[in-house]
Amino acid sequence: MSLLKRIGTSGASPEGAVPAPAAGVRREESLGPRPAPREDSFTDIKNRVQNRLIQELDPKLDLSNAARVRQQVEDIFNSILDSESIVLSRAERQRVFEAIAADILGFGPLEPLLQDESISEIMVNGPKSVYIERRGKLIKSDIAFAHDEHVLRVIDRIVAPLGRRIDESSPMVDARLPDGSRVNAVIRPVSLVGPVLTIRKFRKDSLTIDDLVRYGSMSREMAEFLAACVKARLNIVVAGGTGSGKTTLLNVLSNFIPEDERIITVENAAELQLRQDHVVTLESRPPNVEGRGEITIRDLVINCLRMRPERIVVGECRGGETLDMLQAMNTGHDGSMTTAHANTPRDTLARIETMCLMAGMDLPVRAIREQICSAVNLIVQQGRLKDGSRKVLNITEVQGMEGDVVVLQDIFVFEQTGIDEKGKIIGTQRPTGVRPKFMDRFEALNIYLPPNIFGYGNDRSFF
Repeated sequence: MSLLKRIGTSGASPEGAVPAPAAGVRREESLGPRPAPREDSFTDIKNRVQNRLIQELDPKLDLSNAARVRQQVEDIFNSILDSESIVLSRAERQRVFEAIAADILGFGPLEPLLQDESISEIMVNGPKSVYIERRGKLIKSDIAFAHDEHVLRVIDRIVAPLGRRIDESSPMVDARLPDGSRVNAVIRPVSLVGPVLTIRKFRKDSLTIDDLVRYGSMSREMAEFLAACVKARLNIVVAGGTGSGKTTLLNVLSNFIPEDERIITVENAAELQLRQDHVVTLESRPPNVEGRGEITIRDLVINCLRMRPERIVVGECRGGETLDMLQAMNTGHDGSMTTAHANTPRDTLARIETMCLMAGMDLPVRAIREQICSAVNLIVQQGRLKDGSRKVLNITEVQGMEGDVVVLQDIFVFEQTGIDEKGKIIGTQRPTGVRPKFMDRFEALNIYLPPNIFGYGNDRSFF
């Protein structure tokens, strides 16, 4: 695709400009460029230079080598400033160039937010309202777009290289950035506030279970127990609300799968970062412009059963694929894992039942519950608390059925004890004192946990 086609008319009007922060809005550090001369002069200079730069750039410029393209853009930029006798200080010149480069080569005003590693999520609610999540808290940033078309150009720049499209006939799209960050975009007429863009940023350095213990997401005893459960090939469902850290926890647990096992991952947008060598990654695909060619999560789960998997890891079960996942867990694919949206372990069972019914098969509820009991061994409940922290709230064993009711037993629970003067939630993640029924599977594999992990005894030995 040519550079001019990707840019559109970004240099022909003030829409590429980065406006001054609105009155009363607190400027976040490092979220936007620092003031240069006057904002109107900055906008005028930027647009004049950007107009000429676009005209002088080769439309067939190869964009695959970002460093080389950036150097060519900078050379033309400096030439234009000299030819028009535009005098800027070194800092002002750099500011103008970075703004132009962001519009031409990057994602416009979002570039500084994407580069800030302390930001975990970016939410664009129309051109003038941009929020970020930092350390679990939502903050309004001073970044803004010129108007709807400016946001639309950034969205198009994200989705076009992936063969996706977004327009009035298809106003919603899921995509990902080159670094793996997950993107969702919604435009008019579905969105009444203008283009809405949500970016869940991709961590460059994947977390380990020691990191989760250090951050207080789980206790050391929880970590040892979960590691043993993965090694013992228990089937695990990680449950939680939106933004609770389900995928992060699933990724951490996946790292305990032995290196000599064949793992197949199935996701809507590839986010998992498994470190093992023998990993096959499958990703779903939406329909094309003619409405054909869609490949669903269910299609991939069914297909991966023909690929000799030893472990199946599904990024998230949302519909009928849940029934296929349960059947896979029941047919020799022990040690498989997935996530589900639910607020408690009991809610997770109800959610799984509902999703199985979405498969379109006329199964009685009792039959589905029996499938769940024989397939799922453990539910790990993840939660995002009011102070923004993310914690494992329950580790719960699925023990079986009594009549028509699935029996659950908590192995670990989080108990809140108070709130400190800074608003941080205080609590403990403690064992309930119950020994899981599947401990014989640990012993059969020579995995031994110290009794005090479950709240009794003082012996200490590591598996």
